[in-house]
Amino acid sequence: MWFANFFIAGSITMVLPFLSLYIEELGSFTDSFVQTWSGVTFGVTFVSAFIFSPIWGRIGDKYGRKKILIMSACGLALSVFLMGFVTSVWQLFMLRLFMGIFTGFIPMSQALISTQTPKDIAGQVLGTLQTGSITGSLLGPVLGGLIADEIGYATTFHFVAIVVALSSIIVAIGIKEQRLENENSNEQSSYSSKEVLGHIIKHPVLLMVMVVSLFVQIAHFSIQPILSLFVGNLHGPENIALFSGIAFSAAGMGNLLMARRWGRIADKKGYVKILVFLLFMAGIVYFPAAFVTNIWQLVVLRFLLGISIGGIIPVRTAYIRQEAPIAMQGEVLGYNTSLRFLGNVIGPAMGGMISGAFGFSAVFFITSTLLLCCGGMMLFTMLKNPNAVRHAASH
Repeated sequence: MWFANFFIAGSITMVLPFLSLYIEELGSFTDSFVQTWSGVTFGVTFVSAFIFSPIWGRIGDKYGRKKILIMSACGLALSVFLMGFVTSVWQLFMLRLFMGIFTGFIPMSQALISTQTPKDIAGQVLGTLQTGSITGSLLGPVLGGLIADEIGYATTFHFVAIVVALSSIIVAIGIKEQRLENENSNEQSSYSSKEVLGHIIKHPVLLMVMVVSLFVQIAHFSIQPILSLFVGNLHGPENIALFSGIAFSAAGMGNLLMARRWGRIADKKGYVKILVFLLFMAGIVYFPAAFVTNIWQLVVLRFLLGISIGGIIPVRTAYIRQEAPIAMQGEVLGYNTSLRFLGNVIGPAMGGMISGAFGFSAVFFITSTLLLCCGGMMLFTMLKNPNAVRHAASH
C-alpha cells in the first residue's frame, strides 16, 4: 500500500506545476484568465471529491475497500490520460471534475490499513503509510517539471496515467484484504447513513476532530496559491521556481521526518492530547512567517510547520479508528475526507482574497489564529468529555 500511495501521490502532483502553463497553450488568453482558470480547474477536483468521498466509504464498508481502490486508480488513470488530448479549457475543466469522483484513493487506503491494524499501534502504522504519499508528493512536482520540459505537457499526462494504472495493478496483486468481524460481539454488522451521522453527533470529541480536519486544510492550503508570489517578494525573480519548490518541499520534509514518530507517540500518550499539542504548535510556527525578511527564514518555518502538520493526519485517522465501529469506519473516514476536500477548496480562495486585500502578512496572521482557535476548541472539548479521551490501550 505504501508503494501504491507513493505512485498515486507522485503522479497526481506531477501535473500541478504546469497546469497553468498547459492552459496557456490551449489558446491566446490574458494572464488574468489563465490565473483564474488555473485556480478553478485545480479546485473543481475537490468539489466532486467532497461529494463522493462518503459514498465510496459506504460502499467500501459494505463490499470491501480493495475493489474501491482498484476502481479509484483506474478512474484517475483514465481521466489523466484523456487530459493529454484536450483542445479547450472547458474539456480540461470537465476532466478535472470527473477526476474528483475517483480522488479518494489515499484516504481510502488509510481506511483499509486502519481496519487491518490493531488499535494500539494504529497511529504508528498510519504514520508510516503516510510517508509513502508524502514522498510521492515531494518528488512529483520536481519530476513533473523535468519530464514536461523534455517530452511536452500532453505526453506527460499520458506518462502519468500509466504510472497511476500501475498503482491499480499493485493493489490488485499485492493486497489481501481480511474481512474483519466486529471487534465486540454486540456491534452491528451494518449501519444506515443516518446511524453513522448519529454516531458522529453523539460523540462530541469525534465530531470536533472532524471539524478540525476542515480548518487544518483551510489553514494549510490558504498559503499554497500565493507562496510562489511571496517567495518572489522575498527573493526577487531569480530562480523563483527553484526557491518556491524549496519552500513548498520544506513542509513536506518536516512532515516526512515526523509523521511516523507522532503516530507512535500518540499511540502511547493518547490521540486527542497529541492532536491538541500539534494544533497549538502549528499555530505558533505559522505566526512568525509574517515577519520573515529572507527566503531561508521562511524555509525553516515551513519545515517546522511540516513537523507539526505531519502528525495531525495519522493521529486523527487513528482516533477515528478507535472511536468508530468497524462496520462504519469507511463512511466516517469518508465524511472526514469530504471535510478535508472542502478545506482544500476554501483555503486557496480565502488566502488569495486576504492577500489581495490586506497583503501577504495578513494570511499568516489569520491562518495562525485559525489553528490556535482549533487547538483551543479541541482542548475545551477534551476537558469537557474526559471519558471520550480514554486511551486506546485501556479498552
